[in-house]
Amino acid sequence: MNLDTIIENLPLYLSGAWTTLQLLLVSLLLGLLFAVPLGVLRSLRGSWISRAVWVYTYVFRGTPMLVQLFLVYYGLAQFEAVQQSVLWPFLSSAWFCACLTFVLNTCAYTTEIIAGSIKALPAGEIEAAKSIGMSRWVMFRRIVLPSALRRSLPAYSNEAIFMLHGTSLASIVTILDLTGAARQVNSTHYIPFSAFITAAVFYFLMTLTLVGLFHKAEARWLKPLMPR
Repeated sequence: MNLDTIIENLPLYLSGAWTTLQLLLVSLLLGLLFAVPLGVLRSLRGSWISRAVWVYTYVFRGTPMLVQLFLVYYGLAQFEAVQQSVLWPFLSSAWFCACLTFVLNTCAYTTEIIAGSIKALPAGEIEAAKSIGMSRWVMFRRIVLPSALRRSLPAYSNEAIFMLHGTSLASIVTILDLTGAARQVNSTHYIPFSAFITAAVFYFLMTLTLVGLFHKAEARWLKPLMPR
């Protein structure tokens, strides 16, 4: 380990870690925001809307995120109509393209997680809500969605961790994230092991933090669902 070089470049790693954290938070927040209504639509049985949402989730879950990032960042730029559109200032930005790809990807996985949780709700909860005269909207708002979101926490925690690791692809499109910082240190000092093992330590610490936060959330919000 070249500790002196790593210590000298710690500000670069910290800056890259902050960029990684920003990408992660934007992706998870926007992905979850869109996934909740899409998950509800996906749970509607026999609906053409459900099938349309399934096509979206199937495409994004069935293709590598690296390919999706290339298509958004490099692929769209080859079309003249895109270059002349009002969206070009956004689509020419590596940051925007990376965030867009990550949001679409995590939204697809989260949509299926939420839809699966809704479909797996015990019939007794629905019957109890109907028995006290709850309308369909009130039942959904007060019973179905809160219960489904609680039950989806363990699966969603895994998706958040996968998304953290997936943000490392941002360095491929010139974003100086944590992996990009390690690549820059390696290209400058030619110390691949030290450069990337340091990045791995940062990712590991960030993963431990995420796991701890989700464990606390599960202990709080899943407690009412635990058998007494």
